[in-house]
Amino acid sequence: MKVINQQEYDSRKAINDDSVYGTRIFSYAEDWADLIADQMSKGFPIEEVAAEAGRRADYDGITGFMYSSAAKIISEHWIHGELFRRWFNIENQIGTEGELANEKGQILNTAILTISRGVK
Repeated sequence: MKVINQQEYDSRKAINDDSVYGTRIFSYAEDWADLIADQMSKGFPIEEVAAEAGRRADYDGITGFMYSSAAKIISEHWIHGELFRRWFNIENQIGTEGELANEKGQILNTAILTISRGVK
């Protein structure tokens, strides 16, 4: 993943060096961004390749929190992060909250917990 500020990225990544979970979030983010970049270099727009790239980078069943955390890392550190953030918000919105997040420069948190009653 080609980052905007390598020193800042390395510092943030180092905080997670002693955590298998945190390390996997960063490796997932890097793989996801690299797969997107590869397809973009072939002329494909991010909107056509990002979702599939995310699925391909997930070889071990990442959690919803990992997915959102990786998206945040990509959007903040990758050279195409702003383009990715805008795609991610629209791709994952339920109503119009992705559009609102784009207007505010934010990224959606897609780690949602749903609690429902069992059927009797």
